[in-house]
Formats: sequence, C-alpha cells, structure tokens
Amino acid sequence: MFKSTRLSFTFVALTVSTVLQADVELDLGTAQRVTQLFAYPNNCSVICFRPWTLEQTVEHYLNQSLQRDGYSRARVSVKANEDKVLAHFTGVPDGYGQSLTSLLNTADLAYQGASRLNRDGKWQFSWYLFLPLGMALENRKSIELMHFPPDYSLTHYQDYLESATTDRWATLLTANGIPATQTPEYQTIIDIAPIAAPSSAGKDLEGVYGYFTEYQTRIVRELSLHPSGSLPMLAFGAPVRSWVKQQYGTTVGVLGLAQINPVPDSKVAVLGANHPSYIWYAANPDSYDGDEQKADEAGLKVMAQDLSAACWQAGMGQKPASDPNVLLKGCMKTWQVTRNEQTCELFYTSVRELSPDQAKEKCTTPSVRTQLKRLKSPMPEASVAAPAL
Repeated sequence: MFKSTRLSFTFVALTVSTVLQADVELDLGTAQRVTQLFAYPNNCSVICFRPWTLEQTVEHYLNQSLQRDGYSRARVSVKANEDKVLAHFTGVPDGYGQSLTSLLNTADLAYQGASRLNRDGKWQFSWYLFLPLGMALENRKSIELMHFPPDYSLTHYQDYLESATTDRWATLLTANGIPATQTPEYQTIIDIAPIAAPSSAGKDLEGVYGYFTEYQTRIVRELSLHPSGSLPMLAFGAPVRSWVKQQYGTTVGVLGLAQINPVPDSKVAVLGANHPSYIWYAANPDSYDGDEQKADEAGLKVMAQDLSAACWQAGMGQKPASDPNVLLKGCMKTWQVTRNEQTCELFYTSVRELSPDQAKEKCTTPSVRTQLKRLKSPMPEASVAAPAL
C-alpha cells in the first residue's frame, strides 16, 4: 500500500523512537465530525475499493503521520462509540496529540468553507474535501504550498503524498542530497483549495479560494511556524504565487524570494517555483509547432529552475539559519553552471525517458551544449501557452 522508499526510517529516527515512552489519548470529536474531516469512506460506490471502517480509516492516516514523524515504534488504535472517537497513541512524546488537535480544529474551517461553497451551488460532483492528513505532524523541515490535491491520492491511494507531482519533487530533493527515506519530512503540503479533484480541474477551482480564506491563513500559520523556528516555504505554480500576492501583499516569481508574516513579528521565507508538473507542458513539442529543439531548450531551463528550487528547499530545511538569498544564488550557480551537464542528463532521463548512456551522449552534442550555456536566458516563445497549473 505504501512505497517502502517513502515510509522507511533513518537511523536517527530509530534512535529517537527508542526513548519515547508516553501514552497519549486524544478525543477526535464525534463520529460525524471525524467522518467529515477524514473524507470517510474514502472510496465507496456500492462496492468499497477498500472496505475499511471509520476506525480503520483514521488509524491509517494517523499511522502515516507517526511513520513520517520518525516514531517507528509508536502505535495508534482508534475506538468509536456513540459520543466520540478516541485515538490512543503509545510510544510518542508527551503532548504529541496537540499538533493533531490543532490540525483538526483548523480542518473544521475547511469543512465550513466547503459547505458554504456547496450551498452556493458551486461544488462539483467530482470533488472531494481532502485535508492534509498523514503527513509529519512534528518533525517537518519545510512547507510546500500548492494548488489542490489530485483525486486519486484520496480515492486510490489514501495517501496525500502519493501522486506524480510529489513523486517527481521527491526525486529532485534526492538529487540535492536528501535521502529518499527522508523526503516526506520536507513535503508537508498545504493546498490553497483543500479539494481532491481531477488534474484538469485547475481552472474550475479558481473561484473557490475565498471560501477557504480563514482555513488557509490559519494552516499556513500553524504549519510554517515551528517551535524550533519558522520553516522555509515553496510556492508552486502561478495560481499559488498569485494567492501569496493577494493574501500577503508580496510578489514572488519563479526563483524569486519573498518573506511573509503569518503573524506579527514572524518571518517565513518563501521561494517561488514552477508547479512540479509544469515541465511536461513546457517541454511539449506541440507547444512550439513541433519544434523539438525549442521544446528541449524550454525543458532544460525548467529542469534547472526546479533543481535550484529543490536545492534551496533542501539547504534551508537542513540549516534553517542559512541566509536564503546566499543559498539561492549558490543553488542557481550549481544547477545552471557548475553541474549543468547533470541538469541536462536528469532532463533527458526523467522527461524524455532516455537511458543514462543515451542522455549522457545527448548532453555532449554541440547543439545541447549551446543550450546549456543559455540556461539563464528567457524561455523560448511557445505558440501554445502552457497551463498555469
């Protein structure tokens, strides 16, 4: 059910878990509330894709969080009665339930917003309220601000981090030195539209953000401000970067740095980035009247931008006290100049699906080497605009 590489644990996490002895019991609220917030049942239409009870569904997501927090020996059991649903944790730190309680209280605001959206006749039959469940609740390293989760992450996988988008970004983090087993610590996602929808639904969701304003601002505040200090944030895609501008009054372009203040006297560094799936559109030859050379050039530029953004995320996550501007400049130099051949090879293996040997050969051709020298120049002009995602 889970990818072993996404839910394995580091030696450090194993070491930490051996000293955690506390038992924590948490009241999650009424069965009705838990049903609403955990999208229960996650996928049932006469026949349930996974015939889980409410208790099994909640245990599933809470176990994901325990594992991604690095508490490998911790366990959770969920019991429901007529009045409430109780989660009993063993082997966790004292106070572990506080983060979950805060998340669910904030999630109530998302449910209220979705309910208003439906009363106004704007909710679509193919949408599901899907909240950021199953991610690290405590031991997170960075925040990823995104548009909306794909429907199959809920209906098929029941895993907020299981999607083509998150998988691709995880590979970029590993290219920047983050072990594959640790990438979930960096991928705490906040979607400005907490609605699992088909991948083509981006345009339809543009009019819904205002229904979730209170939810959006509170969850940004709660997840980006960590007891150890503020966490670095990436704003993925044009709709999200526009939302940052509207909500916090600061402009953030691709590889542009900004700072937001979720609460007075707080500072959160925000880096603008392409949507992780943008490269598939930017590098599509159909966008350039079939000109494959222009498509490759555009794809190489996006790959360099994405690797630079993931480099910044990895660096800030490992050393939060780093100077964001200095780190970004170093990351851009690394992937646009120093290691541009590796940028090239990663593009041709991951996007063009060449073998490593074919990619290496492709990246030594004179035409491609010329393109690599122009990684900082503007994108080739496309005849068909790529979607904003």
